[in-house]
Amino acid sequence: MPDILYQKLKGDIMKTDYEFLTTEVNGHILEVTINRPDVMNSLHPPSHREFDEVWSEFTNDEDLWVGIITGAGDRAFSAGNDLKYQASGGDRSGMPETGFAGLTSRFNLNKPIIAAVNGVAMGGGMEIALACDLIIASSNARFALPEPKVGLAALAGGMQRLPRQIGMKNAMGMMLTGRHVEAAEAKELGIVNEVVESQADLMDRARDWAKQIEACSPMSIRATKQVAYESLNEANLENSMKGQYTAVHDLFTSEDFIEGPVAFAEKRAPNWKGK
Repeated sequence: MPDILYQKLKGDIMKTDYEFLTTEVNGHILEVTINRPDVMNSLHPPSHREFDEVWSEFTNDEDLWVGIITGAGDRAFSAGNDLKYQASGGDRSGMPETGFAGLTSRFNLNKPIIAAVNGVAMGGGMEIALACDLIIASSNARFALPEPKVGLAALAGGMQRLPRQIGMKNAMGMMLTGRHVEAAEAKELGIVNEVVESQADLMDRARDWAKQIEACSPMSIRATKQVAYESLNEANLENSMKGQYTAVHDLFTSEDFIEGPVAFAEKRAPNWKGK
């Protein structure tokens, strides 16, 4: 496993291969690819630990503003938990506290992540996507939380996130049957932001979304994400608007808070610092 996520000179694109994933840095955007296509990108504890390391470095690196996660190959984003590994008695120790793919229980991450879903996103794979802020899907994508069919449950946040994102009745219709939902229906339900007809164009569209976010102040983006999610904990709108949010404080005291209005007045593109 690499000692660090990446080494780069300004303007360079750098790729790093881990054992179970790959990373690529392009500007302020980190792309992470689940690299277990032989098992439909299903995950086991060793791969979760690699993801935990990658997302921790992403969180702490001031030069990385947006993340994209996808799956290698053309069959699956991720089929979820590696049940064959589990059934074989493989080592299941050391599961990170940050959850499935080091992401589903990482609640302090204010940087946005985009899921580029190619093919199957089942069980834990769908839970990874639900933990992301945007989902761009190819037309062959399929989503499901089928755990009840094998005597399990969606314990990586799926049972909590799905009702919050698409409403209780729609969510229960999926969760109580374990049925597969194709990309077009997922878009109608509100799971997916955009469906891309050609799988070959999926990453380009995900990158387009990431670049639109990259063009905004990263301090503003982090404040927006934190308030949007944390305000869900407060049913009273007035109280949620009066809440104290650390990312908002960081925005108000940042260089970007000054740079934005100055750049607007000078009719030029802002030079965001992210601090």
